[in-house]
This record gives sequence, structure tokens and C-alpha cells, in this order.
Amino acid sequence: MNQPVTATYSLDELNKEATMGAPGLESQREVRVIDMQGYAGRKTEIADEIWAAATDIGFFQLKNHGIPLENIQSAFERAEQFFALPQETKARYPLNRNAGWESKAQIRPSTGTPDQKESWQLTRPRMAGLWPEEEVLPGFQQETLAFEQQCWALGMQVLSCFALKLGFSEDFFTTAHDPASPGYQSTLRMLHYYPVPLNTQSWRAGAHTDFDCLTLLFQRAGQGGLQVCPGKEHQSQAWTPIEPYDDVITCNIGDMLMRWSDDLLPSNFHRVRNPRAGEYNGPRYSLAFFCQANEEVVIQGPLGKYPPVSAKDYLAQRVSANFSGKY
Repeated sequence: MNQPVTATYSLDELNKEATMGAPGLESQREVRVIDMQGYAGRKTEIADEIWAAATDIGFFQLKNHGIPLENIQSAFERAEQFFALPQETKARYPLNRNAGWESKAQIRPSTGTPDQKESWQLTRPRMAGLWPEEEVLPGFQQETLAFEQQCWALGMQVLSCFALKLGFSEDFFTTAHDPASPGYQSTLRMLHYYPVPLNTQSWRAGAHTDFDCLTLLFQRAGQGGLQVCPGKEHQSQAWTPIEPYDDVITCNIGDMLMRWSDDLLPSNFHRVRNPRAGEYNGPRYSLAFFCQANEEVVIQGPLGKYPPVSAKDYLAQRVSANFSGKY
């Protein structure tokens, strides 16, 4: 049976959000940058730094993370090529079970309106018929799978740090996200936010929490708008901007890991606001990798605060509340 999503501050309460759709205030909280250089020899130190950042604001950034900048840039180029395809071509790869293409299908409870974006999602076991053919985008499948594998490897490094702090074995989350399993659910999402006129009232992405354990977000310098509102600040609506850099990855805790940690790790609201006067207001691209435990994995924290629930049921419950039609 699906269990309700709960937290130290109620997600149900925060999702009542007439307030989360409001502009709110802008704060300048620190989003810590963690240096991953020498990970193998510094793992305990890095785990301490990641834990401190995650428990404070739920967001942090990684530098010297091991994914070459040229690989990230190539992934962005592939995303641009895909989204530049004619609408009727992209429609041949429709979103189904968290894989494939959608446009304005994600409706946030915080706004009640669709996000102003399109996305294409890769979830390895679910890709039958959803890859652009070789004659449409040569090399797209092979190169995108290689990039997804790099994201997975980095995600497992970060999650192993959380495993240490939670008292699990170091490979606990790696086993729970095993790509060889037919129940593998981790997802690479390419995103294209549409150009918007200045002073538009809608949101590029309305306020939301992520459903997963951990999100790795790649952004392009100059294409900003991402903001986070830590749970302790939701009443005052204090939104902290997160600066995009080409070679830095932004990470955040998702609902699944919050539950798995018995609420020690917060999954906080974030959104993408529209450009303001004088800011770049052309198309915005980002790449997100969602570390989502395999379907068969049972989620239960070390203290047993919540009843056990399968990752399949948990993710289906969260996604169905945020997408119109098939997810």
C-alpha cells in the first residue's frame, strides 16, 4: 500500500500553496560548494561536508566531481539537437512510465498550471521505441547512455557518503540503485524551458520538491532562475537563488531520501522563476539526473519512523500527483 508522504514539516501543508506560487522574498543563504578532489582519500571529510550542507539547506554544489566539462557540454548539445526536432518527430517518443518526451505535461500542485518547458527522459529499462533513430540523431543513444552512466557513478559516490552518516553499509545505496536490475528507476532528464516574455506571471517551473533520493543538476552559466526555499523559511517565503556554473553540479535531497533518513535530510521546495528585466530571457536548458531506488527496494529508515514501502509504489504515488496523463 502506498504510504503518505510525510516530513518534519508537512508536505501536505506546504503543498497548499497559494503561498508557494507567490514571488516571496529573496535571501542570500550560502549554498555550499563541496570539493570532490581526491574523493577516495578524503571520503570521511567529504561525507561530513556534504552532510552538513544537506541537513542545513538540502542543496549543495560539487566541483572537481570527475565528469569532464566537455562531456557535459556535449550532453547539452545533444539536448539542443533533440528539442530542435519538429514537434511531430518528438511526438513519436511520448512520455510513458517516466521515459520519453513531454511538453507542458508537468502540473505543480503549488501553481495548478503547467511548467513552461519540455523534457525527454531516459530510464534504461523503459526505452523501447523512445530513442530517436540513428538517422534522426546519429550517436544520440550511445553517447547519452555513456553520460547517464557517468551521472550514476557520481550519484553513488554522494549517496555512499549519506550511507556512512546514516549507519548503513557504504554500498547500501549503490545496491539499491543497481542498473542491472530490471526494476532500475534512475532517470536522466533533458530539459528545455521555453523563452518567455518579460513580466510573464507563470513560472518556468513551479515550486516543488523532487521525488527521488538525490538529484544532480547541470546548468549553464548565464541561464539562471533556480531558487530554493528551505522548509524552516517557508512561512516567510525566503527564496535563495542558486547560481549556475558550467563546471559545477547542483545537488539536492529528494522526498525518497528524506523518508529513508527518517527526516534527518530535508527535501526542500525549489522553483525556476521567469527572467527579470535586463536578464537573459531566451531558452533555458538543464540536465537532471534523478537517483531513484529500484522498484523492488524497500524504503525504511534506520529508526523505522515510517512503515516500509516499495520504491515502485512510492515513486508512482509522487509522480502521478505532478503529471497529466501518462507519466
